[in-house]
Amino acid sequence: MKKLVFDYEMRLSFSSPVTDHRFQLRCVPATGPRQQIVDVQITMEPDVELETTVDSFGSVVNTGYIPQEHTVFNYRVTGIAFVDNAHIKPEIDKPLYRFDSALTIPGPAVTALIEVCRARVEALPPDATPIDRAREVMDEVYRAFVYTPGATTIRTTAEEAFTQRKGVCQDYAHVMLAVCRHLGLGARYIAGLLGGEGATHAWVEIYHDRRWIGLDPTHNRMVDDNYITIAHGRDYRDCMLDIGIFSGDDVRQTQWVNASVHEQEL
Repeated sequence: MKKLVFDYEMRLSFSSPVTDHRFQLRCVPATGPRQQIVDVQITMEPDVELETTVDSFGSVVNTGYIPQEHTVFNYRVTGIAFVDNAHIKPEIDKPLYRFDSALTIPGPAVTALIEVCRARVEALPPDATPIDRAREVMDEVYRAFVYTPGATTIRTTAEEAFTQRKGVCQDYAHVMLAVCRHLGLGARYIAGLLGGEGATHAWVEIYHDRRWIGLDPTHNRMVDDNYITIAHGRDYRDCMLDIGIFSGDDVRQTQWVNASVHEQEL
């Protein structure tokens, strides 16, 4: 188990004033099977009252409305996570994680990768676990990609990213999800925090022995106690940390993000 202190901040600057700003945030880690979250604080600029709910995936959702003019939208989330991958609690299996989702539908490039991974998986011993099979997929995805910030956007599909063999953690995760699901593995997308990244991170969890086990294809390694889960779902679209609409005249947006995670002694 590790005690991790986290601090996540997002600042959106507008080129001219905006009004009637409605937003939805999934930026607060929730207590779950592998972590306990305490001492959470959220600060907002402009100051606004938040309505807090939990979505169908178990992620914390904060919504709000800012009617007045503003040129900056800023939120900061701080807290402490106790993470213990050695004692992950059981969860009920959900069949939806075995099927394609909007951003993971295979095309020719991903289909070819599926067959490469299938050959690697079939070469494993008969007693290979779902995690053993997923690690073969993770290794193949890691070797095929070149980590390239700016090569993709939040709307890029697994097929589009893998066709160019470039992307970021979101793309690595989407491609791995696509392959795992077509090899019969239950797989879900995770958005979270990892020390040293400076921003949010994405990885994959595989269902095995009534538990969700994390694998990080961007770094080609198993998830350990250094990872904090914020949200999970079928793909990125279920885990968007912030989304909103507003009124304004020819408004341009500039985003700044910073995330830090550091360990404290228990």
